Amino acid sequence: MTVPVRAIAALSLAAGVSGMALRVADPMLPRLAQDFGTSLGQVAQVVTAFAVAYGLAQLVFGPLGDRFGKFRVIAWACGASALTSLACALAPGLAGLTAARLAAGATAAAVIPLSMAWIGDVVPYAQRQPVLARFLIGQITGMALGMWLGGFAAEHLDWRTPFLALAAAFGLLALGLVQVQRRVPAAGARPAPSAARPRLRAEFGAVLALPWARVVLATVFLEGAALFGAFPFVAAHLHQRFGVSLATAGGLMVGFAAGGLLFALGARWWVARLGERWLVTAGGATVAAMLVVVALAPAWGWTPPAFVAMGLGFYMLHNTLQTQATQMAPERRGAAVAAFAGCFFLGQSAGAAAGGALVGRVGTAALLAGAGVAVLGVALQFNHRRRHHTVAAAA
Repeated sequence: MTVPVRAIAALSLAAGVSGMALRVADPMLPRLAQDFGTSLGQVAQVVTAFAVAYGLAQLVFGPLGDRFGKFRVIAWACGASALTSLACALAPGLAGLTAARLAAGATAAAVIPLSMAWIGDVVPYAQRQPVLARFLIGQITGMALGMWLGGFAAEHLDWRTPFLALAAAFGLLALGLVQVQRRVPAAGARPAPSAARPRLRAEFGAVLALPWARVVLATVFLEGAALFGAFPFVAAHLHQRFGVSLATAGGLMVGFAAGGLLFALGARWWVARLGERWLVTAGGATVAAMLVVVALAPAWGWTPPAFVAMGLGFYMLHNTLQTQATQMAPERRGAAVAAFAGCFFLGQSAGAAAGGALVGRVGTAALLAGAGVAVLGVALQFNHRRRHHTVAAAA
């Protein structure tokens, strides 16, 4: 099957806006704490709420994508995300913003995992990792724009402005995806069973029954908890430790996305030269080392190259896990990738909640350095499990 270039580009744009929504609040946390008269740990709930809803909503969107067609459900979700982003912009206070971010996480949840699952349906496994990496250029670019926009708004604009921009972008995307959807195959759509709840249990139960799927899901949960439990506090760390403005801090964090682009643009070369095992090892070690550099750097000038290397290392590790997720249950790929994304974002929410509770006690530097050690442990443990899985599969 020939993959429609227009469809991949449209999904990549949708992933970009979803990435903006995901990371836009991170550099805004110090500004939100000031505006709402509360602590950094308290306002971190706007990040946690989005991630919790994003993770739990996978239980719905995975089977829905398999039932109605993944591309169609992505278009619907973008339309709903326009409304929930508007609700964020109109929130009267911290409680309202947290509730709106909860809803925004739920509606945005369909975009990236169902896009990955759709690519898994139409692209053979041997070519899938480079295609997924190119698709993720949109998400990576969106994350960069989100971090920059959040930091710029925190310094120069009203905090509501980024959410208004997201509402407009999601609305335009919904209209565009509906047009593109009419020209693409409804890959993976299956007739609905008589009851939705038994279907959910059957779909996810079948995925969880696979031992290797459980390993992949546990790994991505721990990866999300380790890295993104600390990542929302990076801008606050740079602001407090070096006195850089929030706009500058948000700009520096864009380096993380630039490192991701280095991997995505050269994914075929990275995969061919290193293979999955060394992508995981080198990726985890690089993330760990760069988190320690950011935590302990004597001057902020150390941080731009550290962020680039950190982004490269993260996508070496995470893209390998994503590729494994698209193949761990091919006959239920929508549910499998949804479970993967759900575990990733539930891990992020658990990590952000733990980070919010710890940051006031241990400080941002210790939080970042500890996260680095945890990421390395996750990567090494996955390779250990992967080696045993490969031996067992070959037997």
